[in-house]
Order: sequence, then structure tokens, then C-alpha cells
Amino acid sequence: MDLVPSAMFLTKGMGRHREQLTSFELALRDAGIAHVNLVTVSSIFPPQCRLVPKQRGAAMLHPGQIVFSVIARMATDEAFRMTACSIGVAIPGDRDKYGYLSEHHAYGQNEKAAGDYAEDLAATMLATTIGIELDTDKAWNQRKEQWKIGRQIVRTTNITQTAIGKEGLWTTVIAAGVFCKY
Repeated sequence: MDLVPSAMFLTKGMGRHREQLTSFELALRDAGIAHVNLVTVSSIFPPQCRLVPKQRGAAMLHPGQIVFSVIARMATDEAFRMTACSIGVAIPGDRDKYGYLSEHHAYGQNEKAAGDYAEDLAATMLATTIGIELDTDKAWNQRKEQWKIGRQIVRTTNITQTAIGKEGLWTTVIAAGVFCKY
């Protein structure tokens, strides 16, 4: 049984409801993945896997299917509390090597800050496996230039969802890397 996916798509969603579980369900619906059974996996982007647009990847899914995914999830029931979650992706230049995904969850971060952080996490994890020494004291943009120069990490990206809590309601945000086409 070969369970190595050949495609992955990124998605995000937000839900609000007086019940926490229902707010999570609404976030899954918003992300377009509520109709499948999600199994959380760790952070490896498989060799030869392709990052595909959400619509293309979602079209490969069927109701009730067991689907592997990397998910970031945050919830709050506090009014005016900013929640953020993000999935960062780092894909190596050599497609025969594996890449990394990272999950980031935070309160108080805007979309750009959370997305940059998740992307940096994924790139840092990948860089350490392919021998690129990154100075973690340097700013994210400076480290990004370090690994771009060697062309060993070809692409990084992220998907991030943020929301501000509302009084009397649970607010749930999710971001996911969803694997498909096994």
C-alpha cells in the first residue's frame, strides 16, 4: 500500500458559533474540507509531490474519504482577541528530496507576521537537513536571501487565516496543507 501523496493543496477557513465544536466545523466548511475525514500528519512534503491550486486538489477529494493533512488550528471565545494560524511550506530544488511544512498558532499576530513566521520555520527546518547554515539571529528576509543564493530551496510559501474574536461566540481559524492523489 503506497500512501505517498503526489499532490497537496493549501486551504484556510474561519468559523463562528456559540459552540466551539460548531465553530470548528464552520471553519472546515469555509476551507472546503468538512466533507472528508482528516488525519493529522507531521511535517514532511514528500519527494516528487506537487503543490496544486486549491480547486484542483479539492476536486480530487470524495465525501467520507480519509485524507492526510497538516493542520494549524486556533480558537478563542474572548472578544477582540486576534487569533492566527498558518502553514508554512519549503520545497527543495531537488524534487527527489523531501521538503517541510510547519504549523504556527498565535494570538495577537496579523496575517503577514504569522505567515512569515510559518514560512521561516519550514525553510529553517529544510535548510538544516540540506546543510545550509542559517543564522537564526538574522531577520527572516536576511535568512531568506541566504538559502536563495544556493538555489537549494526553490520555493517557500504559506497560507494564513486570522480573525478577531466576538463576544458570546467561539471564533475558530484553521490553515491546512491537504494531501491528495495517492
